[in-house]
Amino acid sequence: MKREDLILKWLDNSLNSQELEAFKALEDYDELIRLNKSLQQFKPENFDSDYELERLNATLKNKIKKKNNWLKPFLRVAAILAICLTGYYYYTTTLDTNFNTQLAEKESILLPDNSQVQLNAKSTLAFNKSSWKDSRDLDLNGEAYFKVAKGSKFTVHTNAGNISVLGTEFNVKNRTNLFEVTCYEGSVKVEHNTTTRILKPGESFLILNGNIVEKPIVNNTSPFWINNESAFKSMPYSQVIAEFERQYNVTFSVKDIDTNKVFTGSFAHNNLDIALQAITLPLNLTYSKNNNKISLKRE
Repeated sequence: MKREDLILKWLDNSLNSQELEAFKALEDYDELIRLNKSLQQFKPENFDSDYELERLNATLKNKIKKKNNWLKPFLRVAAILAICLTGYYYYTTTLDTNFNTQLAEKESILLPDNSQVQLNAKSTLAFNKSSWKDSRDLDLNGEAYFKVAKGSKFTVHTNAGNISVLGTEFNVKNRTNLFEVTCYEGSVKVEHNTTTRILKPGESFLILNGNIVEKPIVNNTSPFWINNESAFKSMPYSQVIAEFERQYNVTFSVKDIDTNKVFTGSFAHNNLDIALQAITLPLNLTYSKNNNKISLKRE
């Protein structure tokens, strides 16, 4: 079999056992295999190697009348370039768009279909802009509020579960030991392990420390944090402290305090001292500040 035919079938991964032995006998076999191993992850599914080789042969026929000694190195370079170009194509078309918020930071994001996302502090959101029309999929770590434009299926992936909708408003909170989805408009499908729930406006799905917790209907039309306030209902105090740290970029030191004790209340995001009073007075706690470190004690 001709050298170029072997290269073509190699690019298509269609060599039979006899052809494979012939391919292995090529003088630059080791070099091609090394390139293939390092770049095969970048090869797109729709790469048309027949077309690319046909173009190559057409170019060669216009320039030469007979086989020359330079054909072998030329084809070697052409094969290498083909792999590199397909790798570049795959890389540029699968590159994710990423958003990251820092402590005490929020961000508003407009998606390619005009869906809106509010990203809470210390959160990340990623999606593929190139494939958005075919697949409205996002990866979330942290908390975000979504206003989804009507269209194809819209799915938010988290390490705790997936949330799917067609067009609605909902909030997803995916933090350590806490996964919560609240629907504010339309309906939301939540999948967590083997559990599937369809949420209607006002309904929530909460996983706390690995357990499903039933929550009452909420009457507000959007999450409190959108308006710079964090609210909690029968939530472990550890979750309150963690959210406080995200919103104010501080760290807490606690002594002789049961952080598993439940807390109901809220704190604002625009005044540190008032916020500290809001989370300490109900539990008869005192606090002291040293730069960005806050110590909590019992009274």
